[in-house]
Amino acid sequence: METGRTGGWTPYSTTISKEAMDLFNKTKPIGVNYTPLAVATQVVNGTNYRFFCNSHVVYPDAPNDAVITQIYQPLNGDPHITSITKV
Repeated sequence: METGRTGGWTPYSTTISKEAMDLFNKTKPIGVNYTPLAVATQVVNGTNYRFFCNSHVVYPDAPNDAVITQIYQPLNGDPHITSITKV
């Protein structure tokens, strides 16, 4: 994870660390396949992650969509999805 100034987002990077992928995989919702393509981070009271993803609903002939999946990792506690936005 690239570090930046507190409150500012890092640029998106297509190099996704094992730490970031592990965090993403802990919070994946069921029923949609999300494939992260890039990630940006923001240091706050914890860390916000924005994953630019390809999404595909799990049913035949479903279209692919591009989405931003935002995940918050608090200093103490479990990470959780704060938003999923179609782009």
